[in-house]
Amino acid sequence: MTLLDTTIAALQDLMAIGGPAIIVIAALSVATLAIILWKVYRLVRLGAWAGGRTRRAVQLWQDHDDRAAVALLQSSRSLRARVALTAMRASCHDDRDDAAAREETARVARGSLEQARSGLRALELISTIAPLLGLLGTVLGMIGAFQALQQSGVRADPAALAGGIWEALLTTAAGMGVAIPASVALTWFESVVDRLRFDMEDTASRIFLRRPDTAVAAAA
Repeated sequence: MTLLDTTIAALQDLMAIGGPAIIVIAALSVATLAIILWKVYRLVRLGAWAGGRTRRAVQLWQDHDDRAAVALLQSSRSLRARVALTAMRASCHDDRDDAAAREETARVARGSLEQARSGLRALELISTIAPLLGLLGTVLGMIGAFQALQQSGVRADPAALAGGIWEALLTTAAGMGVAIPASVALTWFESVVDRLRFDMEDTASRIFLRRPDTAVAAAA
């Protein structure tokens, strides 16, 4: 029996138990796992949990070692480093006032946070629609069970009715089983983004509070 035959048989069994809703929920569970794994990988690549280099660069900047601070940030790809480097370069331009420098830094910070938020809307959607799909499957299953009860009349078998009800309730359980981890992951990722936002704001403020006397040639 090939893998394709096995997959088709499994889908047919799911259809028989929970109907089309259970297949959609199963697809959502795979999508949820894929999004979570991709999001963790993406945040690691963007340096969401690595702020040590940026903190060292800001300390060098406050110690007036501007060239070393800029050089340290130029070799980093993290979102914090990107915002800090923008703030340093913007604050060094003599022809740019403080408001313009802060606005440029804020623009880069917004773009960086948007990168960090990518994929969160999909998790939010899954956590919302998965229980609704489960409830829809349950309602459809209950309708079928009561139709069978009506047709059987006084000869209704309680065991058969109970079997139809638990099969209908299975979709609700499956929907909640997908929505709960999606909601937990969404909350966790949002907390990571909130921490990033705080660090970016704090870093930019510390850089702008120490305005250098001379421009940094390497930052031009």
